[in-house]
Amino acid sequence: MTKRSERNDLLVGLDVGTSKIAAIVGEVSPAGQVNVVGFGTHPSRGLKKGVVVNIEATVQSIKRAVEEAELMAGCRIQSVFAGISGSHVRSLNSNGIVAVRSREVTQHDVDRVIDAACAVAIPADQELLHVLPQEFIVDDQGGITEPIGMSGVRLEVRVHMITGSVSAAQNIKKCIERCGLTADKLILEQLASSYAVLMDDEKELGVCLVDIGGGTSDIAVFEHGAIRHTSVIPIGGDHVSNDIAVALRAPPKHADEIKIKHGCALPELIEGEEMIDVSEVGDRPNRSMSKHVLTEVIRARMEELFRLILREVRRGGFDTMPAGGVVLTGGCAQLRGAVELAEEVFEVPVRLGVPSEVQGLSDVAGNPGHATGVGLLRFGAQSQPQTPGKVGDSGFTNMLARMKSWFQGNF
Repeated sequence: MTKRSERNDLLVGLDVGTSKIAAIVGEVSPAGQVNVVGFGTHPSRGLKKGVVVNIEATVQSIKRAVEEAELMAGCRIQSVFAGISGSHVRSLNSNGIVAVRSREVTQHDVDRVIDAACAVAIPADQELLHVLPQEFIVDDQGGITEPIGMSGVRLEVRVHMITGSVSAAQNIKKCIERCGLTADKLILEQLASSYAVLMDDEKELGVCLVDIGGGTSDIAVFEHGAIRHTSVIPIGGDHVSNDIAVALRAPPKHADEIKIKHGCALPELIEGEEMIDVSEVGDRPNRSMSKHVLTEVIRARMEELFRLILREVRRGGFDTMPAGGVVLTGGCAQLRGAVELAEEVFEVPVRLGVPSEVQGLSDVAGNPGHATGVGLLRFGAQSQPQTPGKVGDSGFTNMLARMKSWFQGNF
């Protein structure tokens, strides 16, 4: 999530993840450049697969992370843009068409056509998170990103709509509010990450972003500069740690430490017979084990995850991976050999996505594990000042704007 402090030039990215809560304070220059000036993190105790399962534990983790960030940045955090993920997230593509009233496209026409595209049935237990325009079409001329001012009699839009569980969204907001903060907006986490790690030419050519977190792997496919498909797979780094714990008979906490320190996804990268020290469960003495065994365990899980991602991209209407390849980000993407294994499975170029065009604390700005938090900062910097009825807004202000637009269009 992201939030503003008492200073108007500060934003705070609060990434509420399955494995950690991270609060990142950023200073925004007049030119929109983000400089990270504060950071706080705390283990996440109350989430499972991206969804809150323990309100009190989540509240305490958020408080600790926010207090640490406030102390480092010397500010008081008041409101946030909140990240949301989980297998409850759904997406669909829709289109709308309206007549241009004055023969020249205005903002009012753009609002009307987006409203028309949103006129689709959404399940009662889902709420609209984002409406992301893919392209506008004016009198059969497509590929338009900014139609205002163009002459024409018919305006059409194609949009990507993202919805999430009402209860999951309410629980995240409740945790934030119990920390004395305000949740200005919920933002899909892979959308936020895309602001931090993707380049414009990649989005134009076509690219698949994969954010591998602790409990989930978030997917976003871009093409022709716009988002085309989003999905969440409920498998992440915690599943790799659990496999290590079971296979090596190691305590879960030690298994996670082994993954971070010795983890590798490709056996070919292991030289010789390297051994690692494995703690036993209970009072049994420690034992040594070949790193090859550990690598085979990690490879099996990571390969399964990559094949699920490939199947999900195909389900989204893509026969092959986009020409721009795949960008891996998130904490688990830093595993040695993960990029090389992904290239074997996806058969396209793969790179590690590191936050770019962000200055300040190098431990944050250059860490794929904090891509979502940094992306929330950049999302906040680009979306302010907020205007009622802006594309992607939700809540009471958007409802008022839609009512006003409906009256103007019908009376």
